[in-house]
Amino acid sequence: MIPRWRRILSKLFIIPQRYVLGLMGLLAVCNAYTMRVCLNLAVTQMVNNTKNEESHFDPDACPDESELLVNGTAIIKPHAYFDWSESTQGLILSGFYYGYALTHVPGGYLAEKYGGKWTLGIGLLSTALFTLLTPIVVNAGGATWLFILRVLQGMGEGPTMPALMVVLARWVPPHERSRQGALVFGGAQIGNIFGSFMSGILMAGDGHWANVFYFFGCFGILWFIFWSVLCYSTPNTHPFISDEELKYLNETITSSDNKSARDPIPWKAILRSVPAWALLFAAVGHDWGYYTMVTDLPKYMTDVLKFNIATTGTLTAIPYLAMWVSSFIFGWICDVCVKRGWHSIKAGRIIYTSIAATGPAICIILASYSGCDRFAAVAYFIASMALMGGYYSGMKVNALDLAPNYAGSLTAMINGTSTLSGIITPYLIGLLTPDSTLAQWRIAFWICFAVLVGTNIIYIIWADGKQQWWDDVRRHGYPTGWKHGPLKMSDDDKEKSKKKEAEGTTL
Repeated sequence: MIPRWRRILSKLFIIPQRYVLGLMGLLAVCNAYTMRVCLNLAVTQMVNNTKNEESHFDPDACPDESELLVNGTAIIKPHAYFDWSESTQGLILSGFYYGYALTHVPGGYLAEKYGGKWTLGIGLLSTALFTLLTPIVVNAGGATWLFILRVLQGMGEGPTMPALMVVLARWVPPHERSRQGALVFGGAQIGNIFGSFMSGILMAGDGHWANVFYFFGCFGILWFIFWSVLCYSTPNTHPFISDEELKYLNETITSSDNKSARDPIPWKAILRSVPAWALLFAAVGHDWGYYTMVTDLPKYMTDVLKFNIATTGTLTAIPYLAMWVSSFIFGWICDVCVKRGWHSIKAGRIIYTSIAATGPAICIILASYSGCDRFAAVAYFIASMALMGGYYSGMKVNALDLAPNYAGSLTAMINGTSTLSGIITPYLIGLLTPDSTLAQWRIAFWICFAVLVGTNIIYIIWADGKQQWWDDVRRHGYPTGWKHGPLKMSDDDKEKSKKKEAEGTTL
């Protein structure tokens, strides 16, 4: 029998709870990305690189429009207290991804064992608190302390994607995954739009860069309060979901309930799975291109195209707006085509991943050869990010296809490894662009082109769109020639596991 209070609450909340979860998931990713990227724009106003600019001559340099006029006197970056080289800035910007990579696998494990709600919520809350502390820490300890803080912020955000994948696997039916994936993961673009635009506004004129960290830290804490009240790890634990929706979700979703005794994560089979490796390569390509844009586009706008900070904030936001809108369009088209049988899930994942890899690769090269034509460069960057929106209907939701029961662990492995791109790209670009010249940036963009296209070719050849045998070996059985031991627990082991969990609950 369903308790009376639950019946009353379910009638008050008329919006299907999977859509409420989708909206809060979008805000979770938005929140994560605002805290992740706010330093990318703020660092352009923290560092005084006037000495570096005077030490070399760039024949391709664009005219400078980034100066702030106060009483007729040109003042450049009034709050730029730090003298950090380009490589130091690159190392600081990459610091986040060291911590981010470390907590992916533990985050996926915790989400699968204890549920995604608190794994995600507590992780993002810690990042929000570290964001609030950023101005104090950097003023006290300079670049070294800021790097350590960024590693800690990354550790807080590491469980975000694995935990979200676990929650979505238990809440979203297969035929709704492209749209829900576009909705939730499109929060990355909302975060980039909101983060870039608000950072530009907060630092315009003589605004202090510290305001950026105070604003987004408070935003993260506010999100955590709403997430704690409105969202739950599974439909069966939700106190005010309607009977109709609960029945519908239990009938259409194949992932197992996390309350039952679980088989161990099949790492032996995952590491031998060709589609999982294809997805990993696609993720490396995506992250390389995406982090190049997210981390370094503000620096390119400021140092090469010489936009002022308010304009940089606005123009940096527009490409992410284009990516957000296009992700919904691609998601809707993909779901319609799959539902009507025009192409398979596998074909859809390959088509939209290819659009999202090759299109941006070409556009960023065209942007680098547009020189100081600001209109053309910005147009190419907008087109690049718009096409990148195809990733959310392609490889971004592919883990749900391959392993609905172990989506958190698979996502943790994929994202944790591909995050190496986030570690490498900011530092590599800092090394390749010591003087921030157009010619130096062009080399960085050609490397990005090669990574995007190369990894996409691998994905095209070996991708898959079906649940893999190792995700549910009881249903699919072992493949012919499997010689690497059992992946499932015996009935005795399951009973022992249940007893252990029961004992742990009573203690």
